[in-house]
Amino acid sequence: MSALMKTLCLAKQMSTSNPRLSLQIARNLAGWNKDYTPGTYPKTEKEREAAAKKYYLLPEEYKPYADNGLGYGDYPKVGGGLGVENKDSYYPYDYPEHKRNFNEPISADHDLYSEDRYSQAEKPRYKNSYYFICFLGVMSGCLALYYWLEDKKMYRPVAAKQYPSDGVKHYTFER
Repeated sequence: MSALMKTLCLAKQMSTSNPRLSLQIARNLAGWNKDYTPGTYPKTEKEREAAAKKYYLLPEEYKPYADNGLGYGDYPKVGGGLGVENKDSYYPYDYPEHKRNFNEPISADHDLYSEDRYSQAEKPRYKNSYYFICFLGVMSGCLALYYWLEDKKMYRPVAAKQYPSDGVKHYTFER
């Protein structure tokens, strides 16, 4: 606690002696926010070309996300849901651990498509309706077995204790 108090006192002395220092620290800490936010959604063809140039894409390759209020702005829609594992492993990438080149735009949902995440690289083998019918078949088979075997209970067969005659002591522990 004393170290914290000493640090706060030192910061207070430094800011009173040089007030511009605290402004510079605040600028440096908050500067990343404005640098990495996307611009506004492009409405004209000239704005689209400028945004494509900003993200190092050809104008015909550039397609922004829909302007639906999620805040993607002019960020390009790239990737199309294909994960990183679909990229060539032997290509000499600038960042081989991410399979990415310098200034290559990534999907806004990149955290969902990295190599340790799920990615649907190819179409499923069967339609979803087939999977649903298989599920219903298995569940109805289990239900049919349950009702068919309901009267055939399985338990350890134990009969009642048998004595030679009722109401008579057969043994005692006293002498």
